[in-house]
Amino acid sequence: MDVRAQTFQVSLLGPLRLWRRESELPLGPPQQRAVLALLLLRRGQVVAVDELVDGIWGADPPTAAVSVLRTYVSRLRKILEPDRPAAEPPRILVSLGDGYALRSDGFLSDLDRFGDLVTQAMAHRAEGDDRTAVNLLRSADELWVGVPLAGLPGAWIEVERSRLRERRLSTLETRLRLELQLGQHARVLPELTALSEAHPLREALCELHIVALYRSGRRAEAFDVYAHTRRILVEELGIEPGPSLRALYDGLLANDPGPARPGSQEMSAGTDHDARTHHDHAHDQAHTSTVRPSQLPADLVTFAGRRAELDCAEALLPDQERPTTPLSILVSGMAGAGKTTLVVHWAHRVAHRFPDGSLYVNLRGHDPTGSRMDPREALEGFLVAVGVASQAVPEGLDARAALYRSVLAGRRLLIVLDNAADTEQVEPLLPAVPGCLVVVSSRNRLSGLIARHGAHPLPLGVLSAGESLELLARRLGAARIDAEPEAARDIVDLCARLPLALSIVAARAALHPGFRLADIATELRKDHGSLDAFSGGDLGTDVRAVFSWSYQALSPQAARLFRRLALHPGPDITRAAAAALVGIPLRQVHALLTELTGASLLTERAPGRFVFHDLLRTYATERMQAESSKPVCSAALLRLHNHFLFTVHNAAAVLDPFRETMPLPPIAADAAPLEFSDRAQAAAWLRTERHVLRAIVGHAAAHGFHTHAWLTAAALDVYFNRLGYWHDLLEIETTALESARAAGSVTGQAYALCGLGGAHSQLNHPDQALRHFEEALELFRSVGHAMGQALTHRGLAYLSNRTDRPQAALDHYAQAIELYRSEDNVSGEAGVLNQVAWTYILIGETEMAVQCCEEAILHCKELGDRYGEASTQDTLGYALYHLARHPEAIACFQRSQRLFHEIGDRYLESDVLRHLAAAHLAADDRDAARAALTAALALLEEGDHAEADQVRRELHELDEPEPGVPPA
Repeated sequence: MDVRAQTFQVSLLGPLRLWRRESELPLGPPQQRAVLALLLLRRGQVVAVDELVDGIWGADPPTAAVSVLRTYVSRLRKILEPDRPAAEPPRILVSLGDGYALRSDGFLSDLDRFGDLVTQAMAHRAEGDDRTAVNLLRSADELWVGVPLAGLPGAWIEVERSRLRERRLSTLETRLRLELQLGQHARVLPELTALSEAHPLREALCELHIVALYRSGRRAEAFDVYAHTRRILVEELGIEPGPSLRALYDGLLANDPGPARPGSQEMSAGTDHDARTHHDHAHDQAHTSTVRPSQLPADLVTFAGRRAELDCAEALLPDQERPTTPLSILVSGMAGAGKTTLVVHWAHRVAHRFPDGSLYVNLRGHDPTGSRMDPREALEGFLVAVGVASQAVPEGLDARAALYRSVLAGRRLLIVLDNAADTEQVEPLLPAVPGCLVVVSSRNRLSGLIARHGAHPLPLGVLSAGESLELLARRLGAARIDAEPEAARDIVDLCARLPLALSIVAARAALHPGFRLADIATELRKDHGSLDAFSGGDLGTDVRAVFSWSYQALSPQAARLFRRLALHPGPDITRAAAAALVGIPLRQVHALLTELTGASLLTERAPGRFVFHDLLRTYATERMQAESSKPVCSAALLRLHNHFLFTVHNAAAVLDPFRETMPLPPIAADAAPLEFSDRAQAAAWLRTERHVLRAIVGHAAAHGFHTHAWLTAAALDVYFNRLGYWHDLLEIETTALESARAAGSVTGQAYALCGLGGAHSQLNHPDQALRHFEEALELFRSVGHAMGQALTHRGLAYLSNRTDRPQAALDHYAQAIELYRSEDNVSGEAGVLNQVAWTYILIGETEMAVQCCEEAILHCKELGDRYGEASTQDTLGYALYHLARHPEAIACFQRSQRLFHEIGDRYLESDVLRHLAAAHLAADDRDAARAALTAALALLEEGDHAEADQVRRELHELDEPEPGVPPA
C-alpha cells in the first residue's frame, strides 16, 4: 500500500474527528480517541509508552494500563489501515523504540490550516495589506467549531486545550485590532462586547472594547467598561490595571483621540504550531483553565536613568519567536539601589513578547521580620495564577515544582522573582523548557544560579550623578532643578546617589514646593548619621539621615504609626490592622497612611493594602526600639492579635452560624475587629488575608500570645477546610498545638489535634490522621467536652469512609449523634444525619439515606438553618436519583439550588445545578439539562473557577453532532 495515497482529514478545533476521503472513521471510546489526538498533536515524533500512559491516566494508572494502551494502538491501526495484510508492518502508526509515532505526511488538519492562514495574514500585514490580513484571520477563526479536543480525557489533553484556546484568543485580538485600525469599529463592537464579558480579566480585550466604544461615540460606556474591569482585577487578583490600559483610560479622561489608535502588539499565536512538549504525569492532578496571568506591579511613571542596564538586558533577549534554551537574568545590588523598580520597568517593556502572560512574586528574601517566602508557597501562587485549582495543588515541594514545570511547558511567560535570598529559594521556580524568561532580583550575587543555571548577571550599583539629577528632575520638574543646580548636586551627594534615598527626599520636596533645595540640602547635611546595617561597602555614605529627615517631618501621629507598622508580621497590612496597632478609629488611620505614602515611606501595593521597603522596615524597627517602651509595644501587639482573633471568629460565625461558640479573652474597643454582613463578605476577607493569617498564628506563638494562636487557628479551620487549603491547615494547626501546650490548654490541644487529623485526612495521610484524631478524642474526653468529642467522631467517620470502612464510619456517626443529643444540639445532629446519608448511598442502602435526609431536613427547617437544609436537599436528590425517582430528585435539587442562591454560595449552587442537569438528562429532558449546565457554567465563569472547563465539555457532549459530515 502506498502511504502517500492515504490522505486523512482531521478536525482538532472541536471534537476529534477523522475522515478518509469522504468517509468519517469511527474512532472508538474517549481514551482511545485521546491516544490518537496526542499522536496527531506530536505528529512525526515518537511518544513513549510511559508518556502516553501518564497523559491519559495520570499519576495513578490502572494496573493493566500498558496492555490497554497497546489494545488502543492496535484498534487505531485497523482504523487507519483496514486493508493492511497481517504479515506487513504498520506504515502509518508505527512503533519506534519504546513508543509510537504517526507519520507526518498523509494528514491534513484544521489546526494546520489555521496556522497557515495566520502565517499568510502576518505576511500581508507586514506588507501593509491589513484588509487581506483581516480576511485571512476571519477565515482562520471560522475553522473553530467549539471547544478544541472536546470530550477527550487526560492531563495532556487539558494542557493542549488550554494552549489552543489561548492561541485562538491571541489571533482574535490581532484581527480585532487590525479592524479597529481600519475604522471598522461598528462592525466589531458586538463581538468585542461578547468577548469582554466572557474574558473579564483579559486587559487586551478590554482595551479594544473601550476603543470601539470611544470611536462609536459611546464615551460614557467606555468609562463603565474600564471601571468594571478595574473592579474585577482588584477584587479577584488584588492588582491594578496594567500601564497600557491605564494610559488608555487617561486618554479618555482628556477626551484625547489617542485612545482611538490602539497600539500594535505582535501576535505569536500561529507560530511554532508544530512544537510539542512532554508534560510531567503530576499534571493529572491539576484541572487547568485558560488563564493568562498579568501579575506585574505597576510601572513607575517617573522612572529615570539605568539606560546602560536596560540596553544590556535587552541585548540578552534572543529571538523569542523560536527560543532554544531557558533564559534567566539576575539583577543584584545593595538595598535601596532600585532593583525592583528596574526589574518591573524592564518587564513592562518586554511583556508583549510573552503572549502567555506574566508572573510576579516578592520572595521576601531579606525581610527583617524573617518572613522569607517558602518556595512551596510561591509555587502554589503561580500554579493557581496559571489556572490550576487550589485544591489540586500537591503538597510537597518536588511535586509542586514538577507540576509547575509541566504546566509551563509549551507556554511563553515572563516570570519575575523579586527579592530572592539565595539560589535554593529560586531553583524550584525555574521552568525547564525554552520560551520563558525569568528575571531575578537579589541583594546577593547568587553564584549558584549563574554556575548551575547559566543566569546572566546584571549588577546594579548606585546611580550616576547625571542619572540622580534626572531622577530629581522627573519628580520635581526640570525648572526647579535648573533654578538651584548646586543645591540639587548637594542633595545627590548627601543621598549617596542611592535611588531609595533620593526618592524619599524628592517626595518630601514635592509635597512642599515652597521649600528651597538649598534648605533641604542644609537640613540633610546637619542631620547626617549612620544606618549601621548598611554602612561602608559600596555606599560611600549612609542613608539613615535621609530616612530620619523624612521621618522627623511627619506629624507625631503618622510617626507613631510608622513605628508601629514594623510590628506587623504579614507581607502587607490593611487599614484595619494599622488602626488596631495604634488604637485609633479606622476613619482616622486613613489620613495617616496617606501621609506615609505621600512621603514615600510606605507603598500602597493594592487598594487598602500597604507594604514597606525592606530598608524602611529596618529603620521603622530601629525607631520603635529606640522610642517605644516594651509595655507600649506589648499593648500594640495585644490589640493587633485581638483584632485578628475576633475578626476571624466573626467571619467563621457568618460562614457557619451554628458552629460551637468558643470563649474568647476580653477585648478592648480599640482593637476594632471587623464584622461581616454576609458569607460573601466574610469569605472575601479571609481570601485576601489568607497569607497574613498564616503569619499571624506563628507571630502570636512567637511573642507569647499562645491562647490567641490556638484560638485563631481553631476559627480558621472552618474556611481553610471548606476551600481546600489543607497545607495551610497543617502549618497553623501544628503551631496551634505547640501554643496550646505552652498555654496549658487541654481543649486547645484537642482542637489543634482534631484540625491536624482533618488536614491529614484530606491529604491522604490516613495513619497520621488516625493518630491525631485518637489523641484529640482522648483529650476531649478527659475534660468532658462533648461537642469536641462529637466533632472528632465526625472526623474519624470521614476518615473511615475515605479508607473504605463504611461500617466504622456509621459507628462513629452514631456516637456523634448521641453526643449532640446529650447537649441538645439539633444542628449538629442534623449535620451528622446528612453525612450518614452519604455513607448509606456509598454502600447502596439508598432507602436508608432517604430517611436520614428527611429527618435532617426537618431539623434544619426547625432551626432556620438554610445552609444545612440546602446541603441535605442536595444529598436527598442524589439518593432519589440513584433510586431512579427522577422527578422527586429534580425537585430536591431545585430546592437546594434556590437555597444556595439565596445564601450567596455560588460554587455550591453551581455544583447542585450540575446534579440537576444529570437528573434532567436521566429523565430524558435534554433542554432542561442544557439550561442547568448553562447556569452552572455562568456561575463558575463568574468566579473564574477551574471546573468551568469540565462543564463546557459536558455542555458540548449534549450538543455533539452526529458523525458523517467532513469539516469545511
